[in-house]
Amino acid sequence: MKSVLLALLFAEAACASSVNDHLGLQMYSLRVQAMQQGWRAALDQTRDLGFKFIEGGGPPDRNVTAEAYKAELAARGLKLVSEGFPYERLAKDIAGAVAQARDLGVEYAAVAWIPHKDAEPFTDDDARRAAADFNAWGAAFKAAGIAFAYHPHGYEFRPDASGDTPFDVLARSTDPESVFFEMDVFWATHGGQNPAALLAKYPGRWRLMHVKDIRKGAPTGIYTGHAPATDDVPVGSGQVDWPSVLKEARSIGVEWYFIEDESPTPLLNIPRSVAYLKSLGL
Repeated sequence: MKSVLLALLFAEAACASSVNDHLGLQMYSLRVQAMQQGWRAALDQTRDLGFKFIEGGGPPDRNVTAEAYKAELAARGLKLVSEGFPYERLAKDIAGAVAQARDLGVEYAAVAWIPHKDAEPFTDDDARRAAADFNAWGAAFKAAGIAFAYHPHGYEFRPDASGDTPFDVLARSTDPESVFFEMDVFWATHGGQNPAALLAKYPGRWRLMHVKDIRKGAPTGIYTGHAPATDDVPVGSGQVDWPSVLKEARSIGVEWYFIEDESPTPLLNIPRSVAYLKSLGL
């Protein structure tokens, strides 16, 4: 009953604000700019693109403290909402990761890849092992007032004969009050899922979203977690039925939406994506 009530509260909170009010940029989108011009220049570019919220891109090295990094963000009117952590880092030093997330002041700590052999299918057993880790890590972050989320990349969606997938196993095997999910709409579609239906299947569990479109004609039903960068296209120009996806996202409790552009031309694509999302009026 408690989980149901929480899901209803999250859904109510999501509906109270528009997608565009909670729209940010995943800083991986500007990875080339950060490498070529430096991380401060990437933050400048983010501000100039009109964003106020970001995901990822935390302190670039140990010489930049959390306080110094937050000061750089504040000077540009930016807020770090969610920070990513490698699975291996959490397995090795969860206390250190929790402390870092707390120092950064983030709302979410996310992991985006479960180590497994690329040449072999991701299995239900892989999902169960990851679920045990996620439950422990989710509890640790929750104790610090931070929500923990996992970002599927598509390899989790390979169905068995009954239609069940390792992602279903992962969702069922994790604590709904301390382990949440971040939907990457590109990778969900690439993995053969209907993103709106997948959101509806697990209400209250999806808290974050990567708003990312996939090229019309690009193959789907692929369980590798890998695709050509050219399959990433401006939001609204690809295969995804965005009005349906975003309306469902708001109704089931998604709180934050991050444009992530992995294409070769992010500075051209990102403004087009923002303009399209604003045109929806959601």
